[in-house]
Amino acid sequence: MRIAPDSSHASTHSHLTSKTPGAPSAPGIHDTLRAGVGPSLLSTPLSTSSSTSHIPSSSHPLEARLKKWEETQLSLKMEGLRRTFGIAEPIRRGMELKVVREGEWRPACLGGGSDRGVHEDILRGMDCDVSWEDVFKGDEMGRMEFHDEVERKVLKTETLCGQDESINGCFDLVAAVTIGP
Repeated sequence: MRIAPDSSHASTHSHLTSKTPGAPSAPGIHDTLRAGVGPSLLSTPLSTSSSTSHIPSSSHPLEARLKKWEETQLSLKMEGLRRTFGIAEPIRRGMELKVVREGEWRPACLGGGSDRGVHEDILRGMDCDVSWEDVFKGDEMGRMEFHDEVERKVLKTETLCGQDESINGCFDLVAAVTIGP
């Protein structure tokens, strides 16, 4: 039972990785316009479990340590619940989180592209927290209008179901497309 994550973090940090050589006019200097400021859209999973915590690949090591801190606190909380109420309580909470993650669909204009929704925040006890990812999502330029997104979703459903089939024969396929990828 750990209170703080293990200290396997890097002691030095450089904005330049082996993939990005830096500014063309001044090698060795971080090029903000080419590399970006916020967290990377490509992130690596922290563990193979069903948690959604990710370590951003283009961030400071302190941010990765904070992500590990959140995961350690969650495991400590679940261990305490298991010792107090038995194994059923952490399993029930895990099942509720899974149902909420898989069953929620929101349009992109309402933040549907984000990793977690309001219901997941409430179940995790983070509904009053505002993090960097809540404000700067990284998709400000490619935002789709609500009606365009719903039209694409309906056309995708019609294409999968076919025009001649009845609505009852197509219900399971529509539910599968609506609920998850």
